[in-house]
Amino acid sequence: KEMGLPVVIALNMYDEFERKGDSLDYPSLSAMLGIPMIPTIGRTGEGLHELFDALVSVYEGTNTTVRDIRIHYGSIIEPAVESLAKKITQRLVLPYALPARYLAVKLIEGDKEISRYIGEQPKGQFILSARDFALHNIDEYLTVASDAESIITDHRYGFIAGALRETYTSNNRQPKTLTDKIDNIVTHQVWGFPIFILFMFIMFQATFVVGSYPMGWIETLVGWVGGLAESLMPDGSFKDLVVDGIIGGVGGVIVFLPNILILYFFISLMEDSGYMARAAFIMDKIMHHMGLHGKSFIPLIMGFGCNVPAIMATRTIESRQSRMITMLVTPLMSCSARLPVYLLLAGAFFPQSAGLVLFGMYFLGILLAVLLARLFKRTLFRAEDIPFVMELPPYRMPTSRSVVVHMWSKAAQYLRKMGSIILLASVAIWFLSYYPHYSGEAELSALSTQLQENIQLTEEEKQAKTEELERQIHIRQQEESYIGRIGRAVQPALAPLGFDWKMSVSLLTGMAAKEVVVSTLGVIYTGDGDDSEEATQRLGERIRQDRDANGNPTFSPLVALGLMAFVLIYFPCIATVVAIGRESGHWKWAAFSIIYSCSLAWIVTFLIYQVGKLLFV
Repeated sequence: KEMGLPVVIALNMYDEFERKGDSLDYPSLSAMLGIPMIPTIGRTGEGLHELFDALVSVYEGTNTTVRDIRIHYGSIIEPAVESLAKKITQRLVLPYALPARYLAVKLIEGDKEISRYIGEQPKGQFILSARDFALHNIDEYLTVASDAESIITDHRYGFIAGALRETYTSNNRQPKTLTDKIDNIVTHQVWGFPIFILFMFIMFQATFVVGSYPMGWIETLVGWVGGLAESLMPDGSFKDLVVDGIIGGVGGVIVFLPNILILYFFISLMEDSGYMARAAFIMDKIMHHMGLHGKSFIPLIMGFGCNVPAIMATRTIESRQSRMITMLVTPLMSCSARLPVYLLLAGAFFPQSAGLVLFGMYFLGILLAVLLARLFKRTLFRAEDIPFVMELPPYRMPTSRSVVVHMWSKAAQYLRKMGSIILLASVAIWFLSYYPHYSGEAELSALSTQLQENIQLTEEEKQAKTEELERQIHIRQQEESYIGRIGRAVQPALAPLGFDWKMSVSLLTGMAAKEVVVSTLGVIYTGDGDDSEEATQRLGERIRQDRDANGNPTFSPLVALGLMAFVLIYFPCIATVVAIGRESGHWKWAAFSIIYSCSLAWIVTFLIYQVGKLLFV
């Protein structure tokens, strides 16, 4: 199939096969592989007419079963195969019509004959050099005990195992291998799903609980750096930019790096061990109810890390219908960029059950993805789906090197975002919130004179009045700033959701990247009258204590839940929108994802806030 040759399979001695008590759903297997399969009995001639009919129809190109299939060779090998195949297509003119992907796979495998054949072609040495470079990069992820060829072999056998698991039933039900024994538990019809749910709950609980310790250390370090800059720099707008804009904005997001590393640690374990494919397998029936195949579950799970590579991973889905639906609902998976928002609000308003709230946000995204996938299947993509194979690779013990490299690559990607999008956004937000600047010096001076003349007040009462005036001045500064004007302009549309202008502004800036929501809140809430000790506390403490002009809390647990839900659903980040446009082949789907996600976010958050007020307020 990888060579592109026409294939017809004769399932000979089929009577012996059935006599053993085994069964094979060969029509389904035939459709999955894109290969006509005909049961035959050679000694009686049964099935020979059907076999020759199949041969003729394949030769004439009229057989409806025949189609191309492609084995996806995993996150390590597949990018190298695609890149090499592209170079082969662009650089080589081959005398034989061998598919470029087939040649790329054989080169990565180290096939000597194919390597010799390519080397003899014009520009063949360039291709071999590209192959060597790809293998060098692959070796960074692998140990001495594994190589590219063994990984490719595993995925081929995984493809076979997945196809047979759905179509073949053996009369001998005793598991024979360690993989069979493990699969007998983790893919069990009764126990498989609870085991998966338990694993996901442990992942989210560990992300919050274990991550809180290094998060506190980084928080202290950011506070120390901010305090040092504040003590060393002269007063002025530049000092405010550095302390409140850059350190406050970027520092408010970088503290969540340990949590993201922990999340990617679990995802890497699932992928490298082979359990990710099992999770997709046990979700297969549920995915079918969504109008999708179990194979769509893998991009959805990858969406918990980042929606962009998850959308690109939909390339492994052969069905155009399933691929499009998967692309459109993948942004509902809570990517790591949303994690800082969840951790901030869950830690501030639900400290005793933060892990449960975090799990609830992820579950809400999954639930909405299920409902929307069914809706899209019935309205936008009604064409019949084609069957395809869900690979079940053998289990492997994840190597520490592979896991660490995977985690570090994601951490580096996150840190690069710190130095680009979030830094620029923090500076821009600071500028918009700082100008036009209102210091309130006249009011503070007048109050100071008044308090000095009033001998009836205690020092504590004088301090309280001063802090209250500083709070009012800060609120006035924020409301009259450019960002305050923008927030007030859009706030009426979000007022039914319980959001004030500060939350409205953070949602606007969060369209670039969801982490910027936290960065925006950090910049807006900086300098709210707290003393130097409180100024180093986490952002969650500051927003929990925030009050409006009337002294009422701007945040509540209900508002925090609504804001988390809105951030979960609304406007995929710019990179995700671009990925949807490119992978779908038309920008109308990117525009559609923006429109439907923003509309859905408003509706869901409205229900959370208004129904919550009726029930709990």
